[in-house]
Order: sequence, then C-alpha cells, then structure tokens
Amino acid sequence: MISFRRAAWRAMIRHAERAYPRECCGALVGTVNGETRTVHRAIRFENASACAGSSYAVRPQDLAEADRAAGSAGFQIVGIYHSHPDRTASFSREDAAGAVPWYSFVIISVRGGKFDAVKSFRARRGKRDNERDNLGTRDNDSLR
Repeated sequence: MISFRRAAWRAMIRHAERAYPRECCGALVGTVNGETRTVHRAIRFENASACAGSSYAVRPQDLAEADRAAGSAGFQIVGIYHSHPDRTASFSREDAAGAVPWYSFVIISVRGGKFDAVKSFRARRGKRDNERDNLGTRDNDSLR
C-alpha cells in the first residue's frame, strides 16, 4: 500500500496538470513501515527525456540530490511518479523496463490538462509482471 499526505498528493497532481501536454516526473519521499509506504513530500524533477510528450527520464543527479534531501529530513525515497498525458494511468512496457522493486511507481493520467486517474505499481523481484499498489491518504481527505 502507498498512502499520501494531502500536501504531497496535491503537489504531485498539480505538477502533472501544469506539465501537460508533456510528461512530468518526480520523487516520492516518506517512510516505509512493512509493506506500507507513506508519502510526505513530492519532489519535482525536470523531465530529461528528449521526447517529453510521450516519455520521461530522470537524471541520476536529480535522484541523488532528492535522496540526500530526504535522508537529511529523516525520510527516504519511496517511489517515483510520472504522468501520462491523454493516456490511461497504466504501467507501460517502458515503465516496466525501468522499474525496480524498492520503489512504488505512481502514474497519473491527465486528460485535457486535468487530473483523470492515478495508479501505483511495484515491480516484483524475479517476475516479468508487476503488482498494483493500493492507494490511500493519511489526512482523512479524498484522493481527488
């Protein structure tokens, strides 16, 4: 399960809507307790892909910087998010190819510049398929 603090959720969705029609990407920072990941902060990254309208790329230095910032605040990177402009929030072949089992991968569907849907996935060690994470919030607020 992955759950979001309200401010982190809103920051991630706002980033996806503002980046439209390009894909956005960023890190999800928080805590891990067993199988539950709680996101306290969403850190925006610049999409380094040459084809930002249909793919995303994270620069290693951005990920390293986010990891340092998370650690200094007592957190860790628990996932990566990116948007799918005018497409479903599904885990594509490209997404699966870059997935690692220690992160959740949150995909935000944005249609016409507005939030449509979100899904979270985790790669499974030694498996070709991926499992879907359950989503929730920690602030008694709906996900919309």
